[in-house]
Amino acid sequence: DVVSTWYPSMRDNDDFTSVVNERQLNRLKSYLQDAEEKGARIVAINPANEDFSSSGKMPMTMVFDTTEDMLIEQNEIFGPLLIVKAYDNLEQAVQYINDRPRPLALYYFDYNQERADYVMTHTHAGGGCINDTLSHVAVEDIPFGGIGPSGMGHYHGYEGFLTFSKSKGIVQKGKINPAKLLFPPWNRRIHKMVLKMAFKPD
Repeated sequence: DVVSTWYPSMRDNDDFTSVVNERQLNRLKSYLQDAEEKGARIVAINPANEDFSSSGKMPMTMVFDTTEDMLIEQNEIFGPLLIVKAYDNLEQAVQYINDRPRPLALYYFDYNQERADYVMTHTHAGGGCINDTLSHVAVEDIPFGGIGPSGMGHYHGYEGFLTFSKSKGIVQKGKINPAKLLFPPWNRRIHKMVLKMAFKPD
């Protein structure tokens, strides 16, 4: 498979990165332990069947049969753990995405353009890729950013210029200022006309 081709061994392989620090490694391990205790099936991809103790590394791991009460479904992972969800049809998968907080990115793998277009136009995400991951971040002239819970605003390109610029609105009145007609005293005819227009029944 692809993993064993890229990483025939992992523990002492400089091409296979460590988790950034022990605290984050323990966080990821706690997600796996919690998921397994609650009924998830854990499949570690470990071609050389290595022991990762004291290495600071963790093998790429697939997690099946997860539920929403598991920590791994409630938190951003930022590690080599992948939740695998089964679905009966594409509409069901799209509905699953739309029923949850909007993600920073959505990656869809399929060489059928009609299905790819359907997924991208029927889901909400900050950005995404088709048949790739992450590369949209490196494209300088398309906006990158989240939506809703995953963040607001964009950077890169023209949208980035707008995000990091401040538009200042200014209103200037001349010597003849119609707004003066609305100044006190409040019992003038113009006030009665304005109130009548403002509260005119539909």
